Amino acid sequence: MKTNNLILLADAYKYSHHKLYYPGTTKIYSYLESRGGKFDSTVFYGLQYFLKEYLEGFAFTQEDLDEAEPFLQQVFGRDDVFDKSKFQYILDKYHGKLPVKIKAVPEGTVVPVKNVLMTIENTDPNCFWLTNFLETLLMQVWYPSTVATISREVKKVVTHYFEETATDGAEAGIEFVLNDFGFRGVSSVESAGLGGSAHLVNFQGSDTIAGSVLARKYYNTDQVYGKSVPATEHSICTLLGEQGELDMFKHVLKTFPTGIVACVSDSYNIFKACEQYWGEDLKTEVLSREGVLVIRPDSGDPVMTLLRIFEILFAKFGFTTNDKGYKVLPPQVRVIQGDGVNYDAIKQMYQALKDNGISAENLVLGMGGALLQKLDRDTQKFALKCSYAQVNGQDVVVQKSPTEMDTIGNITGSFKKSKGGRLKLVKLQGEPTTVLESDCPELEDVMITVFENGEMVNECTFEQVRENAKVLFKQPVL
Repeated sequence: MKTNNLILLADAYKYSHHKLYYPGTTKIYSYLESRGGKFDSTVFYGLQYFLKEYLEGFAFTQEDLDEAEPFLQQVFGRDDVFDKSKFQYILDKYHGKLPVKIKAVPEGTVVPVKNVLMTIENTDPNCFWLTNFLETLLMQVWYPSTVATISREVKKVVTHYFEETATDGAEAGIEFVLNDFGFRGVSSVESAGLGGSAHLVNFQGSDTIAGSVLARKYYNTDQVYGKSVPATEHSICTLLGEQGELDMFKHVLKTFPTGIVACVSDSYNIFKACEQYWGEDLKTEVLSREGVLVIRPDSGDPVMTLLRIFEILFAKFGFTTNDKGYKVLPPQVRVIQGDGVNYDAIKQMYQALKDNGISAENLVLGMGGALLQKLDRDTQKFALKCSYAQVNGQDVVVQKSPTEMDTIGNITGSFKKSKGGRLKLVKLQGEPTTVLESDCPELEDVMITVFENGEMVNECTFEQVRENAKVLFKQPVL
């Protein structure tokens, strides 16, 4: 059985909706939004992948339909739920091309929460049921959008501390400050591709090759955006035991005598490694390299460990004081923190460096699970809801507004109140704002048509996505 049979890529209950919509329904129009969450704005990214991978062209075949019918009859244990004729109609009339229209903000666009990001509607009145049938699949855009959002928020933090403490001109290296270490920690190869490419919207440092592969294949670019460097792991640095750690460090420097090389140095005692091995035994070799040794701690409290490491490295390798008054290691030595790294920890680490007179340019980061896996749909509270319909020839504004009870028994309004009507996103005083299609006729809709009746429209390149999401230098103080 095909795992990507579109007819089987929906929540099971949706197969009954063709009967449950009120008789006479001919149009269902729904919208996607981020209703709130950890961050005040959301980066929209990943829709083009889902459209090209699952919906573009002939989305399903007769073979897919014939395979799905007996399977779904077993799912429900009855033959009056799944109606093969609904899909047969699309095959016979459109050859499997889906009669829907999707509009969306250009990918990479940063939109304040509680605003429309995408709309979808059926273009054939007989396929009103199809709009929200596709919700299950299209809703998964929450994942790359949320990764791109987290990554961008980290970039804002990094940019802020570079502005405050780094040498003028060092901001050119920000693209490589946050490195994606998340491939092994995600739930699937597809997640690695989606999440890894979402990180590349903001940074270029990455060990998740699947992200670069997806960006090239689905976002019309010849570039490989994910860049990496030679680096050790514990299986290398512990190969000769504790007594042989220095020999392994020597071997690392000998193997890559130039360029950047990263070496995990906490296999036994990170402070001894920094003070004796790197800072004394190999000091001359390190400082004479045409390249950078990046020392990696991988255990302990990140803040306290980093402060002690920098204290040792400054004492052993010396430092300069930049024009902002912060210490900077010689250009041949840097540190990468890849353990215990998340958005909040990053702010704590860079603030601790600043408080101790250490420039942000001394430190780069590796982020794994917290970047690609420790998130869910509620991180930014994504939802797709119907807001407009046509029933028996009448326009209907569709909206929910639940009554809720709080923890002490008071009846309150609902966070989950949805929008009603046909929507567009406009810029009011430069700020993206959701209004009805009929409002502000002089203002252009930020959303553009990206998919219609089985065909891609207005494809974007990965370069355009990155440009839309760009974090400008001179960020406001956090």
